[in-house]
Amino acid sequence: MNIILKEDIAGLGYKNDVVKVKDGYARNYLIPQAFAVMATDSAKKILAENIKQAAHKAEKIKTEATKIANGIGEMILEIRAKVGETGKIFGSVTTIQLSDALKAQGFDIDRKKISITGDVKVVGEYKAVIDLHKEVKHTLSFKVVGE
Repeated sequence: MNIILKEDIAGLGYKNDVVKVKDGYARNYLIPQAFAVMATDSAKKILAENIKQAAHKAEKIKTEATKIANGIGEMILEIRAKVGETGKIFGSVTTIQLSDALKAQGFDIDRKKISITGDVKVVGEYKAVIDLHKEVKHTLSFKVVGE
């Protein structure tokens, strides 16, 4: 079944994308939760008109996302964590800590837009991807150090 997404859904698509999903997923979850609508001809026409009207606004948002990505640049964040004798940290570093560290640097980025590849359980250098816009993704380097 083809549907039109009403908001960004991780792993599926972005707002106003027309995507194909299984019928049950659309009827039982996406449509009742108001995350999507069925992609009928009239809904596609409405979508086209909305996209045309929002093109200028979207360009402004993309420019802002690019500006944030350029501001972060090659910055390497330093995340402090309590460490055991073997260099293994207690717990793990999460996107919340990265979001807070970015906020301290002057970048207010929601933790849901940050994804860390793999588990961060030992001291070292890691990478995370920040999804600022559907066309602007930035790789952030961070270093976990012991307290």
